[in-house]
Amino acid sequence: MKIGILETGNPPERLGGRYPTYGRMVANLVGPGHAYTTYAVADGILPVDPTAGDAYLVTGSPAGVYEPLAWIAALLDFLRAVPPETPLVGLCFGHQVMATAFGGRVAKSEKGWGLGLQTYTVRTRAPWMDDATEIAVPAIHQDQVLDPPPGSRTLAGNAFTPHGILDYSDRRALSFQVHPEFEADYATALIAGHSPAVPHEPGAHAAALASLGRANDGPRLGGWIRRFLENGD
Repeated sequence: MKIGILETGNPPERLGGRYPTYGRMVANLVGPGHAYTTYAVADGILPVDPTAGDAYLVTGSPAGVYEPLAWIAALLDFLRAVPPETPLVGLCFGHQVMATAFGGRVAKSEKGWGLGLQTYTVRTRAPWMDDATEIAVPAIHQDQVLDPPPGSRTLAGNAFTPHGILDYSDRRALSFQVHPEFEADYATALIAGHSPAVPHEPGAHAAALASLGRANDGPRLGGWIRRFLENGD
């Protein structure tokens, strides 16, 4: 399968290049057996022909989908041009930009930041999922999908992030607000030095970091994504 990775961000410079790119993290999550091509979307680079790839995956990003950036507008147009039968998978920003492209609403949550290991309850089981009733996966986000797009359904979420996993009935598309591609060491380094304009409450920040020491379901979600891509269900 020829998989285009739409790379919309990368680890921050403060981490000194000690971690893989987001494109590499996503390829590692999905695993071997596919031909991956990474496109630096945040630098204005997209596939020339949206019909050429067998599937596309959209990475995380520090940007917000509502920002008036030329590359975000171009990405929204590209996603709308991908044939409905071509699989699309989004992670964090990818989850949000897909929802925006297909008619949903994304904004900063008044509840603040979702940091650390986030536990979602599985509400609806798709054929490519296993029998998990809940999942726990690293996250770092304030933006989230507030109104899902028409044609989508919520597979899992929690009180903080009701629409944590979406799939679509009108296209082969699947997206996650969490970061299954983040290894615990990277998630810890990213969150430890995260300094938003409104600082995190120290106790909540410490609890988020501590949570990352627990086992997480990132590899499980990697299996879900592989089955979704490879089996077509």
